[in-house]
Amino acid sequence: MEDTVRAPGPPPGPWIGLASACWAANAALGASVGAGLVHTGRFRWIHHALYIATTTTTALATLLGAGSSSAARRAAARALAPALLPLAALPHVGTPAQGHPRRHAVAALSAAPFYATALIRARADRAR
Repeated sequence: MEDTVRAPGPPPGPWIGLASACWAANAALGASVGAGLVHTGRFRWIHHALYIATTTTTALATLLGAGSSSAARRAAARALAPALLPLAALPHVGTPAQGHPRRHAVAALSAAPFYATALIRARADRAR
């Protein structure tokens, strides 16, 4: 029999999904505002709140996955971890309001491959 040490707390799989959903919602809102389809006006704070939720859930999913006893969940966490870099850079690359819409969008979208890969790896763990 094999003894394993499990990280306390919920499994990382759902957290990876939640982090990805937060990122997707924030990207969709940002793209909609950028395309002029949505005008947030006094409610710009929603985009900021989604950014905080995205960053927090991404960090939490990465930490929970790194401490998992499952090799697939650790792989998913390793795939997700690089998404934290563009998220950390976003406040420093400028915003559309500061005249840098493309830089902001490219930085935000550069996290997409990491979320996609982490979701694929987390789903592979669920299939087992």
